[in-house]
Amino acid sequence: MPLQAGAPRFLSPSSVRKKVSAIAKDLSIALLLDFYGELLTQKQREFLEYYYNEDLSLSEIAINEGITRQGVRDAIKRAEHQLQEMERRLALASRFENMREGLGDIIQCAQTVHEQNLRCGLSREINEAAAQIRAKAETLLKD
Repeated sequence: MPLQAGAPRFLSPSSVRKKVSAIAKDLSIALLLDFYGELLTQKQREFLEYYYNEDLSLSEIAINEGITRQGVRDAIKRAEHQLQEMERRLALASRFENMREGLGDIIQCAQTVHEQNLRCGLSREINEAAAQIRAKAETLLKD
């Protein structure tokens, strides 16, 4: 049965998985570019920024840079590989994400201590300590 104009199109589960995987890869490369971009050549960094941050197609980048689409693709693939290799060796981005996650956990624990203290004991020292822990973790999370 053909689709009628305006009828919603549904993606198969495998299509959805592929799209989600591609989005996750794009976000991963963008994060690695933030961490290690300065270690790439200027052209590699520019190509990745055009492709991932400005959402230009390979053809658009090729036209703007006066090279072939294949040349752009090769440069992007090499730069992606270099970023992934730097992360494999240094793990700065994964450590950063782990710290962010840990700070979120600390904030939640400090909130739990504060709430438990209000219900059970109402110790001023505990409330102040929990507030200080939460404030410091929130400050670190913002930086």
